[in-house]
Amino acid sequence: MRQLSTVEGGPAAKRPDFSTTRWGRGITAVLRGQAQVDFLPSALAGLVFSVALCAAGWSYGLYGLLGAAVGTGTAQLLGVDRGRVAAGLEGFNACLVGVACAVFLDADHLSTLLIAVAASATVTVVTAAVARVLDTWELPTLTLPFCLTASALTVAAPSFQRVWHLSDDPAALPRTASGPTALSLTDLWHAFFTNIGEIFLMPQWYVGLVFLIGIFVADRRLGALACAGSAVAIATSWALGAPADQVRHGLMGYDAVLVAMALGGVFLVTDGWSVGYALVGAIASTVLSPALGALFAPSGGHAFTWPFVLVTLAFLAAAPAFPRLRRATG
Repeated sequence: MRQLSTVEGGPAAKRPDFSTTRWGRGITAVLRGQAQVDFLPSALAGLVFSVALCAAGWSYGLYGLLGAAVGTGTAQLLGVDRGRVAAGLEGFNACLVGVACAVFLDADHLSTLLIAVAASATVTVVTAAVARVLDTWELPTLTLPFCLTASALTVAAPSFQRVWHLSDDPAALPRTASGPTALSLTDLWHAFFTNIGEIFLMPQWYVGLVFLIGIFVADRRLGALACAGSAVAIATSWALGAPADQVRHGLMGYDAVLVAMALGGVFLVTDGWSVGYALVGAIASTVLSPALGALFAPSGGHAFTWPFVLVTLAFLAAAPAFPRLRRATG
């Protein structure tokens, strides 16, 4: 509580701080849920992320907030630890599920809205199940619940005519990479930002720029690691001859951004060894990304953040074997 004068020179009156009210705590938790996609327990970063999604299209901003709100609310109703809910840890997978529904289904259709609500609630249950399994090895859930839920949705959706409103056939077989591989200066800086935007399934470079600003607003260290992960992904993609079009649109690099932040600044103590370890992981995720894209090709090729999840879990599981790496606490 803080004291504010009701009139100049008049008596002070007590008014509740918005952040301590029930609505204030709820909104803060939802915004933190959006920010936790990039490991940030920051409502301000979540607000910037909302601006970024709305810059791509109002429906993406709406579905992102809706997903985070439904996931957070479901966790509260089911009695999940209040600390987890307040930190946004029950909202980020649901946020991504909501955005995925807007991207891969028809965002303007009522059935898509209902599916997004149901899927965002369901991912809360999936998160609890995944957490119980991974707790055995003291590993985080990351975006694994989102990957499981979104993969199930996109594989199943074309089978239901009242759900699938797109005209394109999602089935596609793996094909040999083709197209020019030389990267122009425009390709490079577009890729640098779209690598960050594609974490939220957004391919616009300016959206990625706003996301990056949001990361730096909350944590400059993680912002620097995000930049390093993006740069490493571009270099790796170019060295291996990835088509320039895929690199420019961020399809080869968003997993590397997440891996760099997770290993270099979130789950391991940040030092020279962990940053180097993280950048090796970023390279590995860049190579794994097209492999998983080919695996998912018959259902549309949506790898989501599977490469990030698999590489990060593998590297964290291996970390205790390397004495120079220290797990972060708290």
